[in-house]
Amino acid sequence: MVASDRLVRSMPLWRLAFRPFFLLGAAFSLLAMLVWGAFWHGQSLLQPYGGMLWWHQHEMLFGFTAAIVVGFLLTAVQNWTGQAGLSGAPLLALAGAWLLGRWLIAFPQDLPPLWLASLDMIFLPLAAGVLAWPVIRVRQWRNLVFVPVLLVLALANALTHVALFAGDPLLLRGAMYLAVLLIALLMTILGGRVIPFFTSRRLQRPQASRPAWLERFSIGGVAALALLQLASLAGWIAPGAVWAGVAMIASVANTIRLLRWQGWLSWRDPLLWGLHVSYAFVCLGLAMWGVAALGWVPASLAIHALTVGGMGTMMLAMMARVALGHTGRPIAAPKGIGIALGLMVTAAVLRAVMPALWPQVTHLTLSFAILAWSLAYALYLSLYAPVLLRKRVDGKPG
Repeated sequence: MVASDRLVRSMPLWRLAFRPFFLLGAAFSLLAMLVWGAFWHGQSLLQPYGGMLWWHQHEMLFGFTAAIVVGFLLTAVQNWTGQAGLSGAPLLALAGAWLLGRWLIAFPQDLPPLWLASLDMIFLPLAAGVLAWPVIRVRQWRNLVFVPVLLVLALANALTHVALFAGDPLLLRGAMYLAVLLIALLMTILGGRVIPFFTSRRLQRPQASRPAWLERFSIGGVAALALLQLASLAGWIAPGAVWAGVAMIASVANTIRLLRWQGWLSWRDPLLWGLHVSYAFVCLGLAMWGVAALGWVPASLAIHALTVGGMGTMMLAMMARVALGHTGRPIAAPKGIGIALGLMVTAAVLRAVMPALWPQVTHLTLSFAILAWSLAYALYLSLYAPVLLRKRVDGKPG
């Protein structure tokens, strides 16, 4: 028996990618938010590479979010292609690459910045390669779309390091915006696949149809925003009316898409309404992005509508459901997960909506948003760490 097989048999954590990346990503999110909360209140618990402001932005996108995205995609690709998913020692090595980046950025010691940046940038290209192999092998070109998105996300990560070396705050902001839009694109693609499917299965109703024109405007609108951001980084175009128009089209199209899924029928099931509400925040965030392009609201509010309301909430709901299904458990919301999702929605309202309406209370609402996020992910870990660490209840592999 090879070492990889022994590892898989002895430690369920390394049997499929969702297990380590959901567990480590959620735990990292909790720790990172607690450290950020302390900094927000004047206590510096870290002296990370890049400073606390750079660290917070970078690690919530390329640390926490990247881990959950990769964990989901490398698990889903097994179902898409019929090929065995990454497991054992190779999965341990990929998770190790992710952990190495988080550790070195938090505790840089005397490592040269170029070495540190290079080690941090290993994870996403590796994940893209692992994802591409089974898709190309079975020629399932429809799912190859995720590979270039991950590679451009890796480029955005590299640009955040370049901006830090160059002391260029505009490049840094642009690279972070690009990362947010790329992750929003992933959410519109994946959300459009799984949310109506999960809803129809749970409610035993026909799945909503997908008009081609609506799919093109929903996904294409967000993709166009990401391309505009790339063009902006190259100095070809500046934010303005074009950005606002594209963002509004993307927001309206995705709102129509969301309404067709009839999410209000799922109000009894947190595993469903959490997904629908998170997608509503994606629509809101895109609209706010358009308004911010005209200078009417701070861009940070649009960013946090997408990141806290969209990403943070959708990832929590997705992790909760996927962990049950892929460990052979019934797809039934455990007690407490509804509270966790409610806390995430509260965090999104406090971070993105309340400051837009009453900017004078921003410091207070941000403090409570940090607390709500921390409680939500702490609750998730308390409920799901045993699930992720134990074997499937049905005895099947995975």
